[in-house]
Amino acid sequence: MARVFYLSHPEVVVDAKRPVPHWSLSTTGRARCTACAESPVLAALAAILTSEETKAVETADLFAAPRGLTPICVPNSGENDRSATGFVPEPGFSTLADAFFAAPTLSVRGWERAIDAQARIVNAIATAVGAASAGDVLICGHGAVGTLLYCHHAGLPVSRRYDQRGGGNVIAYDRATMAPAHAWRRMEEVFHA
Repeated sequence: MARVFYLSHPEVVVDAKRPVPHWSLSTTGRARCTACAESPVLAALAAILTSEETKAVETADLFAAPRGLTPICVPNSGENDRSATGFVPEPGFSTLADAFFAAPTLSVRGWERAIDAQARIVNAIATAVGAASAGDVLICGHGAVGTLLYCHHAGLPVSRRYDQRGGGNVIAYDRATMAPAHAWRRMEEVFHA
């Protein structure tokens, strides 16, 4: 059974002066990726897909290097559009994220609506996985849209209840059906199993 692994990027360097999509992985985030990149769980990996955001591309590059793969950027697979507010420090960000998931048909302070982000990520991933080489696929992406993707394929309502805690987590799917094998788990748990 071929699988799809959706990996949310791990820790980043928070830089309020740069747009969030251009943030890079932190030293900790890079170390976590490097420690998992050669996992035998990924032995059948045939393709690595990534959003176009810097932190996801850097994650994809770290997993691609040991396998000689070239990550493929997937248009429309980035995080929910929060450009209306830009960077929001805690605890304000969590409050906005709670509202984003709680009212999926509404825009929270100009953010992309959850239902729109969900439709976008589901379509982008379906198209990209369908075009990828046979075998397992690793998708390097983001937490909120990863949760929306999971809710869709698990037949669950949009809810922050299903969101990850922290970054660097994985959801595994059956590639043929996109049925989830499990919800968010830390990458170390999945890739060192």
